Amino acid sequence: MRKLVIFLIVLIVLLVAVDRVAVAGVERDLANRIAAAADLSGPPTVSIEGVPFLTQAVSGRYPEVRFDLGTLSYAGVPIKNLHGAAYNVTAPLADVLQNTADIRAERLAVTGTLTSATIDKFAPRGVKISGKGERLVASGEVPVGAERKKFTAELRVEVVDGGLKLVAEKIDGVPDILAQFVTYTIPFKGELPFNVKITKVANVPDGLEFSAEAKDVPLRG
Repeated sequence: MRKLVIFLIVLIVLLVAVDRVAVAGVERDLANRIAAAADLSGPPTVSIEGVPFLTQAVSGRYPEVRFDLGTLSYAGVPIKNLHGAAYNVTAPLADVLQNTADIRAERLAVTGTLTSATIDKFAPRGVKISGKGERLVASGEVPVGAERKKFTAELRVEVVDGGLKLVAEKIDGVPDILAQFVTYTIPFKGELPFNVKITKVANVPDGLEFSAEAKDVPLRG
């Protein structure tokens, strides 16, 4: 009985060791593929969620793969804390080992933050952006005839083709028609990684946090 217990303990230890070695190898492969798909200069940090890994490897399907891209620039727009998760990733183990796998994610989600400095950088000349609870606030001066008059305005954020549009509303100090001179777009021009599309934007202490998604995403090496 004692020998059986020892055997089982050794077997479990070996299986855990093999599991960890295998997961490290597949994570490395996925990191290289994500780097290529997102046009990165180096592989990101990748984590395959769920245990045991070998069960997932044998099935060739990984329910969740998380990765951290750090801070990157797209269309000249710096994006901070760019994190992602690929869901229901298909990657047959034999194909992975032979580097012939057509690895795909059923769904891929990305979140990132545009800092207050970035939002301010793209604002029209003479316009300063600050936060106010769940809304951004624009302030500064705009031309009114031969004069320049001070104003404040709340901004709402719209997802548009080509980026995020900050639309001035509730403008005070100048006629409402001048809100158009405060409205502007932070461009992305379809250059976000994996061709994800922005689905949600929220105010956070650092600036604006966006969520973006894509479906049936290939992760080619």
